[in-house]
Amino acid sequence: MNPIRSVTRQEASRGSRRIRWWIVWTLFFSTVTNYISRQTFSVVAPVITQQFHFSHTQMAQILGAFQISYAVTWFFGGIVLDAVGTRLGLSLAVAFWSLVNIFTAFVSSAFGFAASRFLLGIGEGFNWPGASKTVAEWFPDRERSVAVAIFDSGSSVGGAIASLLIPLISIWLGWRSAFVFSGIVGFGWLLVWFRIYHPLDRHPRLTQEERELIRTGQSGRTTTPKAGRGRWTSLFADRNVWAVVLGRALTDPIWWFYVFWLPQYLSDARGFDMKRIALFAWMPFVAADLGNFLGGLLSGYLVRKGVPLIRARTSICVISCLPILAGIPVATVHSTYAALGLICLALWGYAAWSTMGLTLPSDLFPQQVVATVTGLSGFAAGMVSTVFTILVGILVDRFSYRPAFVAAGMLPLAATACLLLLVRAPQASQERAILHP
Repeated sequence: MNPIRSVTRQEASRGSRRIRWWIVWTLFFSTVTNYISRQTFSVVAPVITQQFHFSHTQMAQILGAFQISYAVTWFFGGIVLDAVGTRLGLSLAVAFWSLVNIFTAFVSSAFGFAASRFLLGIGEGFNWPGASKTVAEWFPDRERSVAVAIFDSGSSVGGAIASLLIPLISIWLGWRSAFVFSGIVGFGWLLVWFRIYHPLDRHPRLTQEERELIRTGQSGRTTTPKAGRGRWTSLFADRNVWAVVLGRALTDPIWWFYVFWLPQYLSDARGFDMKRIALFAWMPFVAADLGNFLGGLLSGYLVRKGVPLIRARTSICVISCLPILAGIPVATVHSTYAALGLICLALWGYAAWSTMGLTLPSDLFPQQVVATVTGLSGFAAGMVSTVFTILVGILVDRFSYRPAFVAAGMLPLAATACLLLLVRAPQASQERAILHP
């Protein structure tokens, strides 16, 4: 054997074993781009509300328009992605939401903002089902929670970047330029995506060694699912589906509350202008980013130590409830910095919980239905979050932010109770019932 050729092959093999990590980091930047786009409106909301004299109820309706279409797209987007594949599906979605954000720069009415947010939600709803489907395909069980933590942490990083950069762009160039900037970012991501991602079975730079590492590390949930009505009947009859759906539906409103209302809260209740929002509003998102990785790493550690996979995930959910409760007294503390600290702690706990919630579909279901189950849970979460967002606007106009902070702190207790009561580790017989007619 030629020693030079042997070394070259070894080096190529070592490099190729990182393909799955290149892919998940590309998904991370997709999520970053996603959150820069959606947060642009929330960050410049204090300026827009002042210029157009919008009430909090009108703002809630604008934000709710995004959540309705976002929720519906989670549901149907999962089905579409299972049908056409992640490469094409995510490419079209990112191009669409980037164009919508650019055109938002030309809007000047409450109806126009609501319409643009509705269209934005259609595009952005594909991101998480697509990322979850990709992780289920590309990662063995023991690495999956870390992979989910990586792409999901992009929401925190994107939120932090938006909170820091968008106010500055708004101050220097005007709030309309901020929408153009966030749209252009998405088209830059597309160039990288086409280069990095291909399906597992035909990736041009993937060696057999990495392919075998991935497939042997998965739990064998690769059989073709039922077709037609039988597929839905079996899914809706599965208690694990309801565990995932209820868990997401009762925790996502927490995130949307902080994401959508934090800049407005800092302006209304704490007297922040755009410069102070840029200085401080990014901090809770960094805390959430740490929560993503802590949840993923700790869950992976428990699995390596022999804790059953599903028990490891639910244990992190139980632990994460405690820091989320810190958000309850935010509206009552006198110190602005203490309030920010409590918000950071609450989002840190939420992000750890969310990482487990996004990992569970790929732990519990076959790869062919992961995007569908993830989409179904996202649909339910989006609809509940829409109602919660609209209620926040009404409560703030009539009372204060305090009831919203209390509700956001209590919801994860109900979500975790649903997981503990409903979720069951899949057995071979149960899996066959889902997969076969």
